[in-house]
Amino acid sequence: MADTTLADDPMGRNRAPIGTVDVAVIGGGVVGCATARAFALLGARVVLLEKSTDILAGASKGNSALLHTGFDAPPGSLELRLMQLGYRAYLAIRGPLNLPLLETGAMVVAWTDADLQRLETIAQQAIGNGVQNVEWLSPAQALAREPELCSQLRGALLVPGEHVIDAWSAPLAYLTQAIAHGAQVLRQCEVQRGTFDGQMWWLDTARGSVQARYVVNCAGLYGDLIEQRCLGKATFEIRPRKGQFVVFDKPAARLVRTTILPVPNERTKGVVIARTIYGNVLVGPTAEDQLDRTRATVDETALRDLVMQAGRMIPALAQIPVNAIYAGLRPASEQKDYRVHCDRQRHWVTLGGIRSTGLTAALGLATHAVELLLASSWQLPTPPATIWTPVPNLAEHLPRDWQRAGYGEIVCYCELVTRREIEAAFQSPLPPGDFSGLRRRTRAAMGRCQSFYCGARLAELTQGRLASALATPIRSE
Repeated sequence: MADTTLADDPMGRNRAPIGTVDVAVIGGGVVGCATARAFALLGARVVLLEKSTDILAGASKGNSALLHTGFDAPPGSLELRLMQLGYRAYLAIRGPLNLPLLETGAMVVAWTDADLQRLETIAQQAIGNGVQNVEWLSPAQALAREPELCSQLRGALLVPGEHVIDAWSAPLAYLTQAIAHGAQVLRQCEVQRGTFDGQMWWLDTARGSVQARYVVNCAGLYGDLIEQRCLGKATFEIRPRKGQFVVFDKPAARLVRTTILPVPNERTKGVVIARTIYGNVLVGPTAEDQLDRTRATVDETALRDLVMQAGRMIPALAQIPVNAIYAGLRPASEQKDYRVHCDRQRHWVTLGGIRSTGLTAALGLATHAVELLLASSWQLPTPPATIWTPVPNLAEHLPRDWQRAGYGEIVCYCELVTRREIEAAFQSPLPPGDFSGLRRRTRAAMGRCQSFYCGARLAELTQGRLASALATPIRSE
């Protein structure tokens, strides 16, 4: 697939195509990466179209990285079914893809009598959702498991299967495996409009025209706008919800081993305290509705409130410095359940309204998209043999590159990132397209100094290489 100049035909459609594929996936977030993988593994010709300079640049770049069991998902919902399907799929493939899992479990903690009454409902909901191994904990039992918790808690519900994963390595692994099976990736490739001629889609993008038999819309915060551009109207409305997070420095990890969840309300699951795969502890998110789909600003008042809430739940956190703050936008919609829309006549599927559970459900959503399109009597060729493409480990609790001889140079001392890791990222099938992408692939500049010490060296090592990563499409040889 090579870039070409757009040329308008008499019908007003761009007929100088970049290429022709079976499936065009719009959006390079975790759901889009998982969807590209699912179709590529089946032998379909796939292209992923991402508007930004790198994948994971939208909602997927800022989340709590929790692998959810679905214990508190709405009973009978599509979200519940696809979360649990995705959960099982992640556990099945994490070995051959070298994806980490930090087994923490979670405790839903009741701080008031009202919370304690609500825990009974949550326990029954968990059992009804198929999560049978939840366990009631008395205050003494909860404190025995988490001694640093505030002693004023009234009780807790333990959910052993809730864990922590790497929110960035997982989608990178999905898309890398898709590339190994022939999928192509175009970044800086926003879809501007689309037309369907009864057999094929013509998608006009910032880099040319793509002809595709089927389209899967995984555009996240822009999912409804993509429907408007291509279908003429949207079947749902994105209402961005901002979540702010505070990240405590690595000594905080000794204070908590279990993810601490609040009793949720109708609008949000509330503020979580969780370890990260990188050895920190995060607190968040907030839940703030806004109109802006692009800017997720941090607010000092909200962040101070998060630190205070964390200190009330785990008092010793008040003595630990904060080394990072960030905010992300969730593609909430006017309804709580996922907004999945299938137009079989027009060969179209939208996977929309995927809020905070998208990381867990991504593999399940991808399978669902395949099922919806295969129900359209689409006959695929015999699937090829599966190629496994393990990604580098970034998890703190597992062996890191700096522990192996020959790494050459420690570039980032806060996160112990080696030059060998930097070089490997640029030599990978999907090299970073911008500095944020490099950070997500290596952890460079993400530690307590936030690039103060390593920034100049990183600038030297990346000079001219980020732009070159975008010069041509990514494709399998």
